[in-house]
Amino acid sequence: MSDNTNSTENKLNGNRPKNFIYEIIDKDIEINKWGGRVHTRFPPEPNGYLHIGHAKSICLNYGIARDYNGKFNLRFDDTNPTKEEQEYVDSIIEDVKWLKADFENRILFASDYFEQMYEWAVKLIKKGKAYVDDLKLDEMRDHRGTVTEAGKESPFRNRSIEENLDLFERMRKGEFKNGEKVLRAKIDMSSPNMLMRDPVMYRIIHSSHHRTGDDWCIYPTYDWAHGLEDSIEGITHSICTLEFEVHRPLYDWFLDELEIYHPQQIEFARLNLSYTVMSKRKLLELVQESFVDGWDDPRMPTISGLRRRGFTPESIINFAEIVGVAKRDAMTDIALLEYAIREDLNKRAQRVMVVLKPLKVIITNFDEGKIEELEALNNPEDPSMGKRTVPFTKEIYIEQADFSENPPKGYHRLVPGGEVRLRYAYIIKCDQVIKNEKGEVIELYCSIDPDSKSGSGKSTKKVKGTIHWVSADQSVEIEARLYDRLFIVEDPAGEKEKDYRELINKNSLEIISGAKAEPFVKSAKAGDRFQFERNGYFCVDSKYSTESKLVFNRTVTLKDTWAKSLKQ
Repeated sequence: MSDNTNSTENKLNGNRPKNFIYEIIDKDIEINKWGGRVHTRFPPEPNGYLHIGHAKSICLNYGIARDYNGKFNLRFDDTNPTKEEQEYVDSIIEDVKWLKADFENRILFASDYFEQMYEWAVKLIKKGKAYVDDLKLDEMRDHRGTVTEAGKESPFRNRSIEENLDLFERMRKGEFKNGEKVLRAKIDMSSPNMLMRDPVMYRIIHSSHHRTGDDWCIYPTYDWAHGLEDSIEGITHSICTLEFEVHRPLYDWFLDELEIYHPQQIEFARLNLSYTVMSKRKLLELVQESFVDGWDDPRMPTISGLRRRGFTPESIINFAEIVGVAKRDAMTDIALLEYAIREDLNKRAQRVMVVLKPLKVIITNFDEGKIEELEALNNPEDPSMGKRTVPFTKEIYIEQADFSENPPKGYHRLVPGGEVRLRYAYIIKCDQVIKNEKGEVIELYCSIDPDSKSGSGKSTKKVKGTIHWVSADQSVEIEARLYDRLFIVEDPAGEKEKDYRELINKNSLEIISGAKAEPFVKSAKAGDRFQFERNGYFCVDSKYSTESKLVFNRTVTLKDTWAKSLKQ
């Protein structure tokens, strides 16, 4: 298969994007703020598979490092052993590599820094800036106050430094049960920013960690760990999504109090994609409750799902560039993602003819047993992909929808007594219609115009319609899986009257067995991408294809049929 990546590479190596983050970095470089360095990171928690929103963040963080000749880290925020698994770590590494984000050998983990984080927590205790609290979770919540009401100080807030040091060490040794104690920062219980009201730094979790085993039973919270990780790694620009803007004062407070290297946190609007959900919790529910066939189900917005569906890394990179970087949240139409993959596959996808729902056609004036090899273009957008031969025989298949006894207005396909061109082949005329006892059309008897062969120049006859076909005895039987949008409303997570699961599109998957493909696909391998002429773009499924059975997933239709389908 052809791999036309030049256009994408030209984009990636072209001029830097113009957005507010690049403007900040340009100014930093101008004043030599970080000694001219640019160092970014992508810090996922390994508690699920990455989705298209993470892809945008990967493209942004890696793109910045690439454009400024800097460095890019892949760092796992593995601070909650109850939700994290090695499976997720492995999938994330695969996804980031697939998106061509080069982290070199920098695969890093928050758990690598647990000892250093502990020592820094001790430092804050010694400064009188952290204390061990015995309040239960619900009691802490009650003490926290509201947006308009100041919080109340914990009765354990003024423990002595010595007592706090002793209790914190005993927490580490495992002397207390889950939830029995926490370590909190001592900041300001009346702060208008509720995250600054003595946030939790450590909680007790007696659970085995996927990397450190049972070495630890206290684990840092995100707010405590995040800035420390950035500091240790020498990150210059800590780029987060907009919901972390309110966390920035806490990020700064911890680093300032510890008097350590202090990166700059910058926030941008996260990606919200229509007709899907982007919450890891909801995606996990879809998997666990079997609404979908795993994290890599082609209907999922996960990177692994998109990859299995046939998306290319270039199409997702281009999509991220088209969406751009903004300061305000907005809904991005999924049609834009579909546009990006159509544009990419149109240039690279091998064309083949596949009949999804076959109707047999017998050519009455073509010799029995004769096989005529016809020439077809592999991709009209890329002449370098060459040509292939397509076998034409006495019996062929066409799509059931390409014949109608009672055609609607504007129908330019095959009708009784009518003519239509077979792509790359002849003009045929429908002479006889054969039906079964139920009155269903099961066969057509047609004749060809021998002088109308494509490219022969022997006939001046013109017809309005051209349809695709395959040889009946030379074709390959395949299974086609037609995937559509997973939800029937634009913002399923935002619907207040219904649970998002009630809004799942029941027609999001149609499995077609017995589809017929031209023999060119026999050698297709998992991941190979094709344009099924007139039917859409398809990819060989990596999960269900076997040596004896080819399964193809529809990546996207040739045109946006969604709006039309909603009107019907």
